[in-house]
Amino acid sequence: MLMVVTLVTLSIFFLIPKLTGSDPAAMFVGKQADPASIEGVRQKLGLDEPILVQFWHFVSGIFVGRDYTGGGDTIHCAAPCFGYSFRTEQDVWTLLVDRIPVTISMVIGAALLWLVMGVATGVLSALKRGTAVDRAAMITALAGVSLPIYFTAMLVMFLFRTQLGWLDAKYVPISESFGSWFGGLLLPWITLAFLYAAMYARLTRATMLEVLGEDYIRTARAKGLQERVVLGKHAMRSTMTPILTIFGMDLGALMGGAVLTETAFNLPGLGNAAFKAVSDRDLPLILAVTLITAAAVVIANLVVDLLYAVIDPRVRLA
Repeated sequence: MLMVVTLVTLSIFFLIPKLTGSDPAAMFVGKQADPASIEGVRQKLGLDEPILVQFWHFVSGIFVGRDYTGGGDTIHCAAPCFGYSFRTEQDVWTLLVDRIPVTISMVIGAALLWLVMGVATGVLSALKRGTAVDRAAMITALAGVSLPIYFTAMLVMFLFRTQLGWLDAKYVPISESFGSWFGGLLLPWITLAFLYAAMYARLTRATMLEVLGEDYIRTARAKGLQERVVLGKHAMRSTMTPILTIFGMDLGALMGGAVLTETAFNLPGLGNAAFKAVSDRDLPLILAVTLITAAAVVIANLVVDLLYAVIDPRVRLA
């Protein structure tokens, strides 16, 4: 984990500024920048130091904070410190800390929804293989995978908000009102879950069909075990291994922000912040969101590896 996070941090720190092809100090000052102002900002942000020293300050600032000096003033950035935004000149962590609960709320709710819907649909489709239920489920899953998420978001808003007048996508903190929080996130949950549930349904169906053909399933049935025991205790445990793998990857990646969903519903999450940061070429904000996403993916992979031993006895025996 530490090696991966270190390599990712090195990559984003050195590559992202190079990809923009611009002087960070000039970007911080703005279009109407004179050489004296650019030089003052370069000293304030430490951009006049060697690149390895800059990287050390960047990494250490995440844990202990950092002081920016120059231009006659001192700016303190408390830990974790990802620098200051080029556009608002605010502490990047302060800009993101209020957005993290929005993204976590949206991703966790959608993940529970797509996991239950996708796995249940896939299992039902596998058990009803070749029937009308199977064909209808797979056609729906194909539509979910194929439709752009912007189209799905507009369709959901048109149906539930415009036509029925039931819901509106507006984030309200759960501490203020659980009902408003739930209702404001339901449409983004449905939109995001429809895409992922479709993929999980197809994967679950394919895996379940493969597992049901294994010798140990035939042996369990030959021993006279009830079908629910065969499916629940034997087939599902093997089926859930690949599901758990992609679930951890998807959950970790989305913790850095579901860009399209958040943008479509104008939710103030990390994905929306990343979209605006790329549009504004706000390097500190891009660096911070990228690093948060990478850390979330690495942690999710670790959790998945640990859970393998819980659902698959062969891992514990190995």
